[in-house]
Amino acid sequence: MKLDKIDTCPGTLAKGYTTYSPICLRRVFGGKKVSHILPFNPPEINEEVAEKFIENRKRISISGVQEKLSFLLDKNHLRLTTEGEQGTYILKPIPRDLDKVDQVPANEHLTMQIARQVYGLNTAENAMIFFQNGSPAYITLRFDVKADGTKWGMEDFASIAGKTKDNDGPNFKYNYSYEGIGELIQKYIPAWPVEIEKYFSLVVFNYLLSNGDAHLKNFSVLEAPEGDNLMSPAYDLINTSLHVKDTGLALKLFADNTQSPLFKKSGQPYKEDFIELGRRIGIPEKRIEKLLAPFLTRQAEVGDLINRSFLSDSSKKTYLLSYNTKLNLLNR
Repeated sequence: MKLDKIDTCPGTLAKGYTTYSPICLRRVFGGKKVSHILPFNPPEINEEVAEKFIENRKRISISGVQEKLSFLLDKNHLRLTTEGEQGTYILKPIPRDLDKVDQVPANEHLTMQIARQVYGLNTAENAMIFFQNGSPAYITLRFDVKADGTKWGMEDFASIAGKTKDNDGPNFKYNYSYEGIGELIQKYIPAWPVEIEKYFSLVVFNYLLSNGDAHLKNFSVLEAPEGDNLMSPAYDLINTSLHVKDTGLALKLFADNTQSPLFKKSGQPYKEDFIELGRRIGIPEKRIEKLLAPFLTRQAEVGDLINRSFLSDSSKKTYLLSYNTKLNLLNR
């Protein structure tokens, strides 16, 4: 990435900025004037940085295959945490062992921005950031850390469902259904009629934007300031079709594996399947139609953000094609 060519905010994707916009600085960095360029090169070309990254990985407790590093804001500068420090940011550099790995940070950033800006989903604050050599990374503000450094209680749905590698094998986080998660929300969240609608919208979004890795550990319950449990902000949203061939749903829609005739024929769910999911998890039918409506339109807004993203031109085309394909299926 040629850092002197940036004309779009690496946070909000607003045009006319050569660094983070004031809105991005306020949301992601507490209003501090933070540079979009880290003061070092990536670990693969800097031995000293590599050693610090290796040490940092030992301390971070966030699960997942993609490399995650713990950062904090020290005055106006982002840096790796040291032993005994609580990080407030997670940084994800370019991962390994995927097709188009250099596109992963921009892909996750774009998908998170579409979720928030186009569909109004509650997401973790996030932005693109770059190493000195122009290599991109994705950075997100931790929503489970309080201002005083202590943490809010948080539990993912693999834990809530009692699923572990030991009791359910290596694919434990995929051995469930979206209907089943809905039932757990009703059981464990007192304000479930409100939270289940947020969850439903997120499931539809993941399908529409080809996030084929929306498994049990990518949905969580978060302790609220008032003490009740609520659905956490969305995180780890990415269009997996850019990197792997399988772009289907990560979980079954229904616990009993019910499928509409079109679903059985094509292997992809349609609008009627999501309507049935909404019914089964306790959403009134009028509300289901209202929740689905934004996902059946807004093509221009999605296309605009894709065009302004930090994806390569070829990846923008692939991303848009996958979106339009799913939109056509959802509209049938």
